[in-house]
Amino acid sequence: MSAVAGLLVTVAITPALAISSMATTSTINAFENLPNYLAIEELSQVSTIYAVQNDGNPYPLASFYDQNRVEVGIESMSPFVLDAVVAGEDPRFREHGGVDLQGTIRGALSTLTPSGDVSGGSSVTQQYVKNVLVQKCEIMTDQAKLDACFDDATKTSPERKLKEMRLAIGVEKQYSKDQILQGYLNITGFGGTVYGIESAARYYYNASAATLNLPQAASLIAIVNNPEKFRLDRPDSETNGAANGYAANKDRRDYILREMLKYEKISADDYTAAVASPIEPQITEPSTGCQTAGGAGFFCNYVTHVLRSDPTFGADEDTRMLNFRRGGYQIYTTLDLDLQLASEDAINAQIPMTASWDVGAVATSVQVGTGRVIAMAQNKKYTQLEEAPGPEYTGINYNTNYTEGGSTGFQPGSTYKVFTLAEWLKEGHALGERVDSARKSNWGTFQDYCDGPQSAGSYNPRNDGNEGGTNYTALQSTIDSINTGFMGMAKRLDLCKIRDMATSFGVVRADGDPLSKTPSSVLGTNEVAPLNMAVAFAGIANKGTTCSPIVIDRIVGADGTEITPPASTCTESVEPAVAAGMAYAMQRVMSEGSATQSYGNTYPRVPMIGKTGTTDDALATWMSGASTKVATVVGVVNVTGFQNQRDTKFNGLQVATARHRIWPVIMSAANEKYGGDDFEAASGNVIRGAQVSVPDVRGLSMGDAKSKIESAGFGFADGGITDSELPAGMVARTDPAGGGSASIGSIITAYSSNGSQVLLPNVVGQTLDQAKGSLSGFGVQVLEDTVTDPAQVGRVTVMNPVAGSPAIPGGTVIVVVGKQ
Repeated sequence: MSAVAGLLVTVAITPALAISSMATTSTINAFENLPNYLAIEELSQVSTIYAVQNDGNPYPLASFYDQNRVEVGIESMSPFVLDAVVAGEDPRFREHGGVDLQGTIRGALSTLTPSGDVSGGSSVTQQYVKNVLVQKCEIMTDQAKLDACFDDATKTSPERKLKEMRLAIGVEKQYSKDQILQGYLNITGFGGTVYGIESAARYYYNASAATLNLPQAASLIAIVNNPEKFRLDRPDSETNGAANGYAANKDRRDYILREMLKYEKISADDYTAAVASPIEPQITEPSTGCQTAGGAGFFCNYVTHVLRSDPTFGADEDTRMLNFRRGGYQIYTTLDLDLQLASEDAINAQIPMTASWDVGAVATSVQVGTGRVIAMAQNKKYTQLEEAPGPEYTGINYNTNYTEGGSTGFQPGSTYKVFTLAEWLKEGHALGERVDSARKSNWGTFQDYCDGPQSAGSYNPRNDGNEGGTNYTALQSTIDSINTGFMGMAKRLDLCKIRDMATSFGVVRADGDPLSKTPSSVLGTNEVAPLNMAVAFAGIANKGTTCSPIVIDRIVGADGTEITPPASTCTESVEPAVAAGMAYAMQRVMSEGSATQSYGNTYPRVPMIGKTGTTDDALATWMSGASTKVATVVGVVNVTGFQNQRDTKFNGLQVATARHRIWPVIMSAANEKYGGDDFEAASGNVIRGAQVSVPDVRGLSMGDAKSKIESAGFGFADGGITDSELPAGMVARTDPAGGGSASIGSIITAYSSNGSQVLLPNVVGQTLDQAKGSLSGFGVQVLEDTVTDPAQVGRVTVMNPVAGSPAIPGGTVIVVVGKQ
């Protein structure tokens, strides 16, 4: 073989020296010194992302590839394919040892033309070698190295031909004919990004390699000879298009059919029927990229960003994605198709894809205790194009952080208050503890252990419902989402510790900047991603242990090897006792507070916690909550612009309340499938705190009252002036009242008298004239009532207000006089 190769290549180089023993001997020596071992590596294959259906079967969401290839065994290829390759490309394949002497001689003699090219004569094994060498180039990321490698593997030269022949002989020694044929049909190109017979069958004929009929098999093998010239996906081609019956491919196909007849691979009748059959491709575009995943396209996009950051797939982001697109990975995700469809349907029923303003709607669900993201939807169609084809499309995932393919986030409003609640309970305060929650023009200074005390400046938020209470408990503030109550709680805490608490629950700013920790941030002014809030609520429901989000359950390599997917990391954000207290308050939000609309429309109704959120001018509205199994966050936002949702309706319904029509649909599906258990019971100390008797300071000066109240372990607040019969400046009353009890540390608000009232004298039993004299300075309204006791006739039997009540002079007192 060495001698033959030496002679043939010498003829190809310089035909005039073909009789020279020196040239032949030199070439033989060169041939013998070439390596004869070819390392055949894994082929570039399609990677696919799946969701798992209820029956356990995988559902493909999207595929990714540089080369659209699906490897199959030779037993999964139609015999027509195998015979077409051998007859059309290498009739003596089963007999030669890697190099077809007759074909090579023919190719070498063709070089005696003036062009001097080396051409033709390559066996199937040689073509396989060439494809393997090209495939090695394809995996290179350095463009200069790739170009040099590709040129070396494909250029028309005696050196390349000599190397190819030597390697082909080595391949024949290492592999069987069937293995070579199988490898060849899996590696070879069929035009564009289509590689391998299985993908070619699917793409061009919507069939499998095993089910191809004779003319289909011959037309596909025809493409191999010149993939660009003979491909069947250009119907407008003048030389090989639908108008001329794909003439170029048909000529090559019919040549292959003649060769199959010649070498007795088919009968004459088969040949006649096949040649007469028209070429009618059924182009079936493979799913590629997340845009094929429908409503789950945004979840799919998030999965690809996770893969980009996972070192399992390579040292850097570019290498990871290249490996993913070529590695033939099967990615089985956490997506629950039932919950996903419920989320999509709920959003689509309430929020349009396009409107007169840039409205966005999102929903994300996370499994409690695992971090598995089981649903992710929004009111847009996903596109991977750089420029969206219409306003109903976007490539931005509103649910995730900016670095994960998302936006720069949205203000969560009052849903963020749960972190102040967590810090409040962690610091030993109780839900029943009262704080100074009167609205203020200046909230003064807040503690910040990171950067020192902060002034609130002119920040003076009002309550959404204009509630005017001055002494709310932490529980009341949570149930009704009282802004001033949470400002009062934050005044007794540390802003940086509240920020740390949010971080411990997995919340970060979506744009990557540090979370703000100003007084206003207590009420939810940081722009965050909905997924992060869903993770946080899952952490609360998980007894205070937060699990980082994961979207991949299982990864299988092209060779069937299991690859360890990224794992969730679970850390304790708060102690279970604190989480139980949070859950107690947040269950009350659902049953009697700001989230009753969502709670009342969820069936089946398992125990659930929740919190609402509405930002300034209702630019964003949120409903966030969880069972012990699933946490869901729903938000309706202004993607851009400043539309007040309370001033807008879709389908006759206010946009601001759409969250309460979306969330119940999703959680109803979740409760039906996953159920839900009771939350851990909160302790009495967490709910009520240590109860202490409130001292009676009525009649004391404000200074003395403050000292007495603080000495009893309470905080003191001056509630201002109130009407009272006591001398001006004296304490008229407290909230809670003296003699009652309150949690240690609660704020006791004292109100000073303005001296405007007097105590009403007792006029019962007096005659009407006597009563009017006693009530001098008050208006008297007289009513009569029949009495049985003659002694009561003409005398006052009832007075209202009753005797001893404080009243402002000039007011009216009602007296009832007896009559027979």
